[in-house]
Amino acid sequence: MTEWRPTACILCECNCGVQVLVGADGRTFEKIRGDKLHPASAGYTCNKALRLDHYQNGRTGRLTTPLRRRPDGSFEEIDWETAISEVAARLREIGARYGGESIFYYGGGGQGNHLGGAYAPATMAAFGMRYRSSALAQEKTGDFWVGARMFGHPVRADVEHAEVAFFVGKNPYQSHGFPRTRTVLKEIAKDPGRAMIVLDPVRTETAELADFHLQLRPGTDVYLLSAMAAILVRDNLIDADWLSAHAHGLDEVVAVLREVPIEKYCAIADVDIELVAAATWRLAAATSVAALEDLGVQMNRYSTVVSYVEKLVWLLTGNLGKPGTQYAFTGMSAIGHDRGHPAGQWPTSPVAGAPIIGGLVPCNVITEEILTDHPARYRAMFIESSNPVHSLADSARMREALESLELVVAVDVAMTETTRLAHYILPAATQFEKYEATFFNFDFPRNIFHLRHPVLSAPEGVLTEPEIHARLVEAAGTLSEDDYAPLRAALAQGRDAFAMAFLGILADRSKAKLAPVLLYRTLGPTLPGGAAAAALLWAAAYNCARKFPKSVERAGYGTGLEAGERLFEAILAGEHGIVITEDDYEETWNRLRDNTVQLHIPELLRVIATLPDPEPEADSWPFILSAGERRAFTANTIVRDPLWRTRDRGGALRMSSADADRLGLRAGDLVRVSTRRGSVQVPVEPTDRMRPGHLSLPNGFGLSVADDSGAPVTTGVAPNELTAFDSRDEWVGTPWHKYVPARLDTVDA
Repeated sequence: MTEWRPTACILCECNCGVQVLVGADGRTFEKIRGDKLHPASAGYTCNKALRLDHYQNGRTGRLTTPLRRRPDGSFEEIDWETAISEVAARLREIGARYGGESIFYYGGGGQGNHLGGAYAPATMAAFGMRYRSSALAQEKTGDFWVGARMFGHPVRADVEHAEVAFFVGKNPYQSHGFPRTRTVLKEIAKDPGRAMIVLDPVRTETAELADFHLQLRPGTDVYLLSAMAAILVRDNLIDADWLSAHAHGLDEVVAVLREVPIEKYCAIADVDIELVAAATWRLAAATSVAALEDLGVQMNRYSTVVSYVEKLVWLLTGNLGKPGTQYAFTGMSAIGHDRGHPAGQWPTSPVAGAPIIGGLVPCNVITEEILTDHPARYRAMFIESSNPVHSLADSARMREALESLELVVAVDVAMTETTRLAHYILPAATQFEKYEATFFNFDFPRNIFHLRHPVLSAPEGVLTEPEIHARLVEAAGTLSEDDYAPLRAALAQGRDAFAMAFLGILADRSKAKLAPVLLYRTLGPTLPGGAAAAALLWAAAYNCARKFPKSVERAGYGTGLEAGERLFEAILAGEHGIVITEDDYEETWNRLRDNTVQLHIPELLRVIATLPDPEPEADSWPFILSAGERRAFTANTIVRDPLWRTRDRGGALRMSSADADRLGLRAGDLVRVSTRRGSVQVPVEPTDRMRPGHLSLPNGFGLSVADDSGAPVTTGVAPNELTAFDSRDEWVGTPWHKYVPARLDTVDA
């Protein structure tokens, strides 16, 4: 066996540091453990990270050569020169006929796989692509929308130091979301001076640790949160002095909240009003409250309005910009930012006219943008490190959309539900065979960045994403040696001269979007250890030092241009991850628009003022299905091998024990779950964790892999066979995956 090598888990946004012991074959992970030298996770890891060899070496249908689709639907192997030249020619042809904006880009990096995707803007620019999207647009854009209006800068929660942790539609015991999650949750639960409040229809692992579990009816979060905000006003629990100093729009908000029918809304949510009041009083009495929302509400009815009211609850109690509350973080990217549209006027998609938040077209309108005779429809897709056929709503419709396109190009490591529909497949190195990083850098007051070094060599026949993008840009005729030569000459004189030459390039708008490839081809080859892909981080480090000079200085990198250079060198050398910035909590106010909070978002406040009585569900759909629950042995779908799971290998449908008894069902019995979009058979798991009338299917199932004979085998149910593209938020288009009206029928043995 070889030495322990540092890297990171890639299965959630935390990206905890791990160390792997590579086997004698040089290809397998014999052992995995937490990395005690990682500055955020400090040796912590959950059960999922310990089985990462199933990502690297599982039955995934690994791709090791470019593939081209034949007319009969089968694939043939081609060499890279042919693949790049033909893909570039097809993209140019489509751009010439319909305009480059007819080529839609989706992806840009799977979970923890962001560095390669950061080179995609160069390819988009080279072929005139304008529109793009990613998984963020089916999860977080409502939160981005509200954050842009209220703060002008994204904020996060300091759960570790909070007196009260407030989780809305989130089960961090399974979904994580902050460093050392399970350890922190247990610390809060054991401390009599601290408390946990959970809003969730399910009695999750987090809810079992909570002091207050508000087990509301699915889809009624907006009513319950509005009732909590109204209790704050009714009982004079708001922090008026703090709000006077830090916020605008209080009078308008209070006027609406005074009219909220608290008792009625608690009844709609089916939560005892005394319990709601007690939880609200505990929150208001705390010296610090940290709140996190997640997919349970971000993929549910009224999701954008819920994001707004959730923030009102902790803002009305003064929980921003101090330890244990919310903070405005630094970072190496602009994830969560939408700087250009503080008044809510966003650009729109060409066919559906859907708002483009954070530069992302809503995922639920993608098929509308394709399956139409509109002249501005998308004619081609470039899909990178993503599986929209499986992960986006309405899989059947997404398959139809991809099959109707003139060209689909997919960059991936495995044969997936999406790559099977591509015309060209370009195979990439896995996340452990290349330099990689995540731009989910949300830590505070010490923010962490981790450039992961390769721990395995890539097989012959695959390329990294930066190399793929560089070759495509060059094949488009957009960049050549004539463009690289001046930068290489400047670099020969030193990084200072290179920086000045590069700034000159950025001044040319036609070249600025090509900067990733310019850096990769010039600075990249000079970086140690074959770290060419990290060249982009040189510009990111300089930008971080420019945007957050005091924070970078406090982290020990000095000031001015030297700070950016020192930060970049530290990133290259820091195999275990490094601290990139260090803050005090007051810095939050320097990052907010006008150093203040805008409480009043008129269009969302009007919704709160006019919430209708919920319509009763049709008798034909007596259940509400949550499609895609996170469980102990589910993860994002880059882990395709079902053998990684030691429990619930079939992906059972969870339902309440009361419903199971009423229907005469026992654990393991097959039922047929039907929605207006599809029908599947699945075994049931009765449990007292679920409310009557509520069902859940786990995420990460329904993936097809080859068995030992090479035949395809599908384990469990793909949840998006049951979801609908037009069930979505009215403001930003995020899907209602957690609120799918459904019917159950028993299946004869």
